[in-house]
Amino acid sequence: MVIPVHDLNPVRRTPWVTYALIVANVVVFLLMPGMAGSLTGESGLAQLCHLQAFLDQYAAVPRELIHDRLPRLVPTGATGIGPQGPGCVVGPPGYTKSPWLSVLTAMFLHGSWLHLLGNMLFLLVFGNNVEDRMGHLPFALFYGVCGAAATYGYALLNADSTAPLIGASGAIAGVLGAYLVLWPTARVWVLVPFLIFLPLRLPAWLVLGFWFVLQAVYATGQGVSGAGTVAYAAHLVGFVVGLLIAWPLRRGTPPPPEPRGLLLGRQARLGGQTQPGPHWGDQQR
Repeated sequence: MVIPVHDLNPVRRTPWVTYALIVANVVVFLLMPGMAGSLTGESGLAQLCHLQAFLDQYAAVPRELIHDRLPRLVPTGATGIGPQGPGCVVGPPGYTKSPWLSVLTAMFLHGSWLHLLGNMLFLLVFGNNVEDRMGHLPFALFYGVCGAAATYGYALLNADSTAPLIGASGAIAGVLGAYLVLWPTARVWVLVPFLIFLPLRLPAWLVLGFWFVLQAVYATGQGVSGAGTVAYAAHLVGFVVGLLIAWPLRRGTPPPPEPRGLLLGRQARLGGQTQPGPHWGDQQR
């Protein structure tokens, strides 16, 4: 898996929606039960039961989306002693829940710091250009449509699943699909784990195409352990939807600037003279 760090594709205006989405995701994560202390490993049965009840109320559950009804028993957030020892108490739902609305709320929930930071990094690197091309409000709508399509697509493929579905990955996958179709030749700085993290500048079609293929492989359960805990199928659906929505925008999209001799973070000498590379400060991030 490659880690994108920066793309050489300047924007014309500040990506306020992208920044707002990142802030909203971080704030919601910090407000989730037990998540603020998860980085230090602080957890207990009470926190886990509280989190389970929180996710059951606000996360998207495939069975609820498909059948549009709540289960008879849900986690209450309380702990108790059962025949098999301490555990989380279940009972009738003490709340009302709109399954379709949970699709929206689930896009701002994450299960760990790694889950959150990985998603926000991809959104920061690729979202600003897509927002710049679409405009602020259309991009916000595009983000929501891709996230909803990814969630419902996954639910249709897993109609009987009761596992809560959370994360912005489906919506961000749509952003990646749009970026691929709009700027396939844009150069992206990535870190490739090869003994150490090796910095490379690669074309977007290679970075994002590899990401898509990897998700497809993982969706089959190959090449990764515990594949059932990640909704790879939702990533695929979001990516394809984003690509299709952005396809008509290809005409009229300015091409990315040509790279100027920057190789592995150092200026390359061509013909005995130093060719300056793009300046970091030239990019509006």
